[in-house]
Amino acid sequence: MALKQALHWIRPAPGSIAAQEQRAGRSPWLPMIHLVWSVWVFITPAFAGGVFGYSARYALITALSYPVFLALYTGSVFSAPRRAYACALGMVVLCMVLLRWYPSGLSYFVFGCVMLQPRRGRALLGYLGVLVVLNALLLGYALSIGYPWQALVWMPTVTAIVGVLVTVDRLNQERDAALRLSHDEVRRLASLAERERIGRDLHDLLGHTLSMVALKSDLAGRLVERDPAAARHEIDEVSRVAREALSQVRRAVSGIRAAGIAAELASARLLLETDGIAFEYRFEDGFSSGVLPAGVESALAMTVREAATNIQRHAQARRAEASFGMEDGEAVLRIADDGRGGAIVPGNGLCGMRERIEGLRGRLRIAAGAGGGTTLEARVPLAANDDAPA
Repeated sequence: MALKQALHWIRPAPGSIAAQEQRAGRSPWLPMIHLVWSVWVFITPAFAGGVFGYSARYALITALSYPVFLALYTGSVFSAPRRAYACALGMVVLCMVLLRWYPSGLSYFVFGCVMLQPRRGRALLGYLGVLVVLNALLLGYALSIGYPWQALVWMPTVTAIVGVLVTVDRLNQERDAALRLSHDEVRRLASLAERERIGRDLHDLLGHTLSMVALKSDLAGRLVERDPAAARHEIDEVSRVAREALSQVRRAVSGIRAAGIAAELASARLLLETDGIAFEYRFEDGFSSGVLPAGVESALAMTVREAATNIQRHAQARRAEASFGMEDGEAVLRIADDGRGGAIVPGNGLCGMRERIEGLRGRLRIAAGAGGGTTLEARVPLAANDDAPA
């Protein structure tokens, strides 16, 4: 119960590693899994032997130092950057203080170096400089108190490899999170711009038309007794204006439906070009997104999204291209890239894409491109989906 209450009071500070995990939708406690590597604290004496092997002194120092190490590691995960760096340096100092009597303290040193990893806005090169300085201090001190160089030569390599791997992984996670935010922002701005366009179009269209309908209806009401023929003419005009307004509203609704494809193309371009992949798209002659049934437009837009995500994550491409066309009464979407190609392994995204297209009586084909890379082709018949819901 006491442990549960203590864990409840540990909250991720802004800018902490735990807070970054939380923003990514993962548990803030996920970085604590790395404590499994602290098992070397308990294994090292088996290799050291002699006075540094398992003994009462080892048991006492471990009992006193390991809880301190756990507290410092937890602080480096959950604290704001300044305090987290202090906790990481605390692990390094803990190693230095105990090293004369406690070789297992070298594990504290490795953890301290890794947790000095740069946070957002910090340079990786500066971090490598810190690792060089700390390892030089450790090696100099350990050699001065009698440690053999064979027992220390692995330390700079281990701290550099583990530290850089963890740092690069975290920087990639931050970049992916920033890309997701940018992607969401593009969709939000596209939706906002479309809502504003719809509002302007409906105001211009219906405001003028309804004013005319009201005016002619009043005029017909005044003429019905004095001049029935003129009144009938005005009523016919009201009917004509209403039908014309209905046609214009239908055209406006077709334009509204096309906004999904436009938003996804803008998002795909942002996602891929941010990752260094050139993305182009074109509409072939005869293709008009305004005449697509709502369900077909939605399915093609989602296919663009899934394909762009797969290219960014897996293709290792430099260029990608999307084209929309009409062939034999079918809406056709083709997306090609010049990436590594290879065997297509079905995943959740690909299966969902195929189910969405086949649910509209369409076909999805994914194959290796003629000159390398991957080509995706989606075909959806329009006549069979006039009433397909969005």
